[in-house]
Amino acid sequence: MIKLGNTLNLSRRTFLQGSTLLGLSAAAGSFASPARAEEPVRGGTLRMGLEGGASADALDPALASASVLFVIAHCWGDTLVESDPKTGAAVPSLAESWSPSPDAKVWTFKIRKDVRFHDGKPMTVADAVATLQRHAGEKSQSGALGLLTGIDKIEDKAGDLVITLKEGNADLPLVLTDYHLQIQPNGGNDNPNAAIGTGPYKLVKFEPGVRTAFERNKDDWRQDRGYVDAVEITVMNDLTARINALRSGQVDFINVVQPKVVPLLKRLPEVEILRTPSKGFYAFLMHCDTAPFDNADLRMALKLAIDREAILKQVVGGFGTIGNDYPINASYALAPTDIEQRLYDPEKAAFHYKKSGHDGPILLRTSDAAFPGAVDAAQLFQISAAKAGIKLDVQREPSDGYWTEVWNKQPFCASYWGGRPTQDARYSTSYVSNAEWNDTRFKRPDFDKLVAQARGELDEDKRRALYRQMAVTVRDEGGLILPVFNDYLNASSKKLKGFVDDIGNDLSNGRIASRVWLQA
Repeated sequence: MIKLGNTLNLSRRTFLQGSTLLGLSAAAGSFASPARAEEPVRGGTLRMGLEGGASADALDPALASASVLFVIAHCWGDTLVESDPKTGAAVPSLAESWSPSPDAKVWTFKIRKDVRFHDGKPMTVADAVATLQRHAGEKSQSGALGLLTGIDKIEDKAGDLVITLKEGNADLPLVLTDYHLQIQPNGGNDNPNAAIGTGPYKLVKFEPGVRTAFERNKDDWRQDRGYVDAVEITVMNDLTARINALRSGQVDFINVVQPKVVPLLKRLPEVEILRTPSKGFYAFLMHCDTAPFDNADLRMALKLAIDREAILKQVVGGFGTIGNDYPINASYALAPTDIEQRLYDPEKAAFHYKKSGHDGPILLRTSDAAFPGAVDAAQLFQISAAKAGIKLDVQREPSDGYWTEVWNKQPFCASYWGGRPTQDARYSTSYVSNAEWNDTRFKRPDFDKLVAQARGELDEDKRRALYRQMAVTVRDEGGLILPVFNDYLNASSKKLKGFVDDIGNDLSNGRIASRVWLQA
């Protein structure tokens, strides 16, 4: 048992907006982190200028996507489980403890009895049951639906929340950290847009795509958060507007800082750059079932023919980490640490290319829509591959329609993926044979069995070994070329203190407003 002491059918765009925000586990840091040893100071108004808001935004957490609603949801709400910002491990929140059956199919959660919603009503097990049922229901449009498809039953049994799964899943507590799953009165069935929860702040005003305001919840059940008296979130989708607002002191924090403007901001004495490694990655995808990429030697030739260091420096500005052709990095729990790094090697690439028997140019499709700098990255790939005798023809596709007409349809293209909460979710999303978004056409029944085996394995050492085997299989036999994992770049006024680099997650895993304070 784990206990606290004192303390779907979605479009790819919608999925990426959510999944980029969802990541939950293992190594992070900041470019220049604010001091963490200082004692929190209460008071003041936290003002944030954020990209990622629209006039169509709604407060229903089931429909939340992108940065603004991510932060808003964590201002007013709480999930049953949270993740530790340093390790990514599941830690108690509204659920004070939990325990699985030996096969990890039946999970029993003890729900806190001393918590009240903003309207004064007590939070109960029935509210937790109703919340999960609403998100997992047949008619659900929740962004968390895909994470909950393995649930068979959600019940109140003798005052406990009991979740029965169709098959064992050792990651269920981490699944329940998803930001869509804010516990609401009667699960949000009465008024999903009320923004009544148990979180550190109460909603004062919501203007979709414009501004949202909160006041501190004076009856918060936790004392280790909610340090400011008020929170104001202004939607600023233009980078120049965000930078100007920060420079002029109109806001204390901005998100989505592009690498190219970091040198400018570093020269400003009143500004702090906040850098957090992420689970998101830039990639080139090959369809393993389509010629010429159905040839293992050709795939290996292309993996060896890409200069990852050049892409990290010239495209990402150094704000990232080198990838190794499998979709897991140190930000995931139980990530492998001893797999040899694949290096740029034109000679070995030429060897495998010749062995493949292929001759003639290879068409690589790219677009500005794929990821920031995707066109430049493809051109760098073209140059490095040429040194191995491999001719890449780079075709720039229009941004409009790229995710519907190119990605997951054309056999070789640039792409971006955000992180997932667990390794299981990452592999299940796009590497299991029948996955809807299996965008490398990697279809291996033996690999599928490994995924299922790891999912239900409660022994961490055995699970770690299975994940290592999965990573090596994808790296050496799959169609993924992963040169870099990108960092999250944000900026703040130096009077903002207490920013927590939540491992692999942006915006302190959405909890920035509850964790920071303002120095007078």
